[in-house]
Amino acid sequence: MGEKEFKIEGMTCHHCVMAVEIELRKAGFENFNVEIGSAKVELDNSTESTEKVISAIEEAGYKVKK
Repeated sequence: MGEKEFKIEGMTCHHCVMAVEIELRKAGFENFNVEIGSAKVELDNSTESTEKVISAIEEAGYKVKK
């Protein structure tokens, strides 16, 4: 397992942070830290996990910077 940071576009407030946290929990992630503009998530280093995080962030209404 390892921690990966995702840069997120469009987050401006605490509500944005909560929206991303909710979607990460729904996707099954437990160990993460979300701040305005980024999320650090504990992953199992698989491509599937990375894609699940990106999908959860997009489900919350934001885009991951590539």
